[in-house]
Amino acid sequence: MTAQPHKYYSPEEYLELEREADYKSEYYRGEIFAMAGSGHNHNRIVENLSIEIGSFFRGKSCRTYSSDQRIHIPANGLYTYPDLIVVCGKNEYLDDKKDTILNPTVLVEVLSESTEAYDRGEKFHFYRSIPTLREYVLINARAVAAEVFRKNDDGIWMLASEAYAVDKSIELASVGLTLAMQDMYAQTEDLV
Repeated sequence: MTAQPHKYYSPEEYLELEREADYKSEYYRGEIFAMAGSGHNHNRIVENLSIEIGSFFRGKSCRTYSSDQRIHIPANGLYTYPDLIVVCGKNEYLDDKKDTILNPTVLVEVLSESTEAYDRGEKFHFYRSIPTLREYVLINARAVAAEVFRKNDDGIWMLASEAYAVDKSIELASVGLTLAMQDMYAQTEDLV
């Protein structure tokens, strides 16, 4: 038996397909990858964060977008959907469709067993090439645990804030926000 050749797509073909699709997919170097569904805790944490961060930014120059907002990283060609995006200042878009953002300030990923290695490794590597990105937040959906990586003035990424108990908090210094773990994990279930 011979292996079937992979179909490779141009970025334009991906965007055309994605804009009509019923589900979300990532795109990288000609390949399209369907994104997995999310569980209860993952969805609850994203919703809690949307409420907390969105309320904090009401009337300010920053705003949040949930996991339905696509970003593109021109430096490496990745198109993806972070769990939560914070953009400060005016949005910069890929094109006049205004459905792909180029200038996030903070990106949040909620970790699941199937995505944790990618979110911590290769995806974080891709994200670090975004010039406007100041902080990257990882939140565990299986246990109370959150980490904030921050880019310093020399362009070096460092672990800047972390919390591993429900009575603690994390700080997003780039946007002047402290998030309580109890608020992030409200109404989650079966944490280890």
